[in-house]
Amino acid sequence: MQTAEFDYDLPDELIAQTPAPQRDESRLLVLHRHTGMIEHRVFRDILNFLAHGDLLVLNDSRVIPARLRGRATKTGGKFEILLLEQLERNLWQALVRPAKRARIGMQITVSNNIGTEATAEIVAKERAGQCLVRFTNVQDIAGVLDRLGDVPLPPYIRRARAKSLPEDRTRYQTVYARADGSVAAPTAGLHFTETLLEQVKAKGVEVRFVTLHIGLGTFAPVRATKLEAHRMHDERYELSPETAAAINEAKKTSRRVVAVGTSTVRVLESVASETGGLLAPGTGRTSLFIYPPFRFKVVDALITNFHLPRSTLLMLVSAFAAPGQTTGRDLILRAYREAIALRYRFYSYGDAMLIL
Repeated sequence: MQTAEFDYDLPDELIAQTPAPQRDESRLLVLHRHTGMIEHRVFRDILNFLAHGDLLVLNDSRVIPARLRGRATKTGGKFEILLLEQLERNLWQALVRPAKRARIGMQITVSNNIGTEATAEIVAKERAGQCLVRFTNVQDIAGVLDRLGDVPLPPYIRRARAKSLPEDRTRYQTVYARADGSVAAPTAGLHFTETLLEQVKAKGVEVRFVTLHIGLGTFAPVRATKLEAHRMHDERYELSPETAAAINEAKKTSRRVVAVGTSTVRVLESVASETGGLLAPGTGRTSLFIYPPFRFKVVDALITNFHLPRSTLLMLVSAFAAPGQTTGRDLILRAYREAIALRYRFYSYGDAMLIL
């Protein structure tokens, strides 16, 4: 398929710049993929579409406050460091901007109004502006990030390009986030409240978690003309023995597996593609690119947000709308056109979609 087939026009004013007042008050577009029927609800109505015996799987990765600002120790020049992945205790893969001025051996002082907190040294430069950065005087990197870091909001949230708002610390984070490591939120899960999750469990729905640490590649458009030529970014994941066993039992007993978010889908389908059958617990990295006509082995229903044109996430939901076929794109883009006409809010802080 051609990448251009996954393009669409979205008015700028429909790109959500702030979250809904309450998490579960977001709107919910329900797409019945086998009939093409569309319903319009609010997110808390998700209870009406989950049944006793379903297995709900969520990504519990936690967004870290990974955007740091500082000055070069020798020249005083301003720099921004966006941490991407922790490689060792104080060694990180990072984006350093402005990249042209970044030099190996350069030290950047990261501080606040109280005093110096950390010194980051560029120890290597890699492709695409990425660097290896080592913190040289830090005992507790998590504490430093918590005190000095900003939430790394996506670039289309323009009011936050300079600095995130205090509410982003909680609202650009799921209520069940546990494992530090993402630089972008698993946004489908942002709509769940603790109360709603308890109501889901009370209905007899089993709730389990996977971990996939989301990187900046999740926002990257596909630049190849044909989908087959695109190379997916890889991300770290963990599938626990408890979750693997729960999914295997659900598939064995013909119970639905409902994935919350495309990141959850990638974990489950990656592991399934490796084993060819029962899911095995473990950790690893996945670069699985899901696009039509992908055949899904695990996921039966999907909760997701509305995604960017030409993005791998839009291609994934198009594949899910018609597994094993190429017609899902038409169904998804029809649903998107209806959502645009009804003024749904798009992207990370936007509304949700349930594909059944």
